[in-house]
Order: sequence, then structure tokens, then C-alpha cells
Amino acid sequence: MRIGELARRSGVSERSLRYYEAQGLLSAERTPGGHRDYGEWAVDRVIRIQALYAAGLNSKKIAQLLPCMRDGDGSPSDSATPRLVDELTAERERLDRLIADLVRSRDVLDDIIDTASTGLEAAPLTGSVGRPPGH
Repeated sequence: MRIGELARRSGVSERSLRYYEAQGLLSAERTPGGHRDYGEWAVDRVIRIQALYAAGLNSKKIAQLLPCMRDGDGSPSDSATPRLVDELTAERERLDRLIADLVRSRDVLDDIIDTASTGLEAAPLTGSVGRPPGH
């Protein structure tokens, strides 16, 4: 498939697809006319790349992780190594810590919202919005 079709099917801009290719995250064959020609596997690959970016990984780390991932054809890469699996595990632990931090932040925010809401319910009504009574 051409780059425009891959962009449409994956929901990613052509510019991003060219960037992924430049970073070694995606590859394409070339037609005799020089156009990029992607296999069906590329849709799944692009979706995975997007998910990894959304998780906060940079292109260098994604390039290291992709060999452990299966594309649409279901075939694993021969370049997956025990070291890479260790790095993947460390990355997952980092994400777990970030998630835990976000949950704690959300809990603190919930407490503040509850306290503020209770305070608003108990506050006396004013005669004019934004001004305390008597002013």
C-alpha cells in the first residue's frame, strides 16, 4: 500500500510515517517509480508505534522494543534478546511507577475537591457574586 493509504488506515499523518521511517521504526519497499510501498503488516506496526509514543517512550527506546513485538503476520523478530527483554521489563516497571504516581496525585486532587465542595456548601450566600456580605 502507498503512504497515503497507510496514513488513512492507521490514522497517522504521512509526515509522521516518514519520520518513523527515518528513525528506523518503519520500512517500505520502493516501487520502480520511487514511491513507498508498505505491506499489510505496516498498519499494525504504526498502531503499536503510536501506543508506545503515547506511553511516553521516545523513538530510540521504541526502536529497541519493536524487535520483541509481533506484526500483523504474527512472526517474531530474530533480534529479540534476553537483554532486550530485561530492558522491556525495566520500562514496564518505570511505567508502573508513573501510573502509581498519577493515581496518588488524582487521590490528592479528589480530597481537595471534596474539601472545597464541602466548604462551598457551608459558605453563607452573598448578596452579590464574588463579594463578601456587607460590601
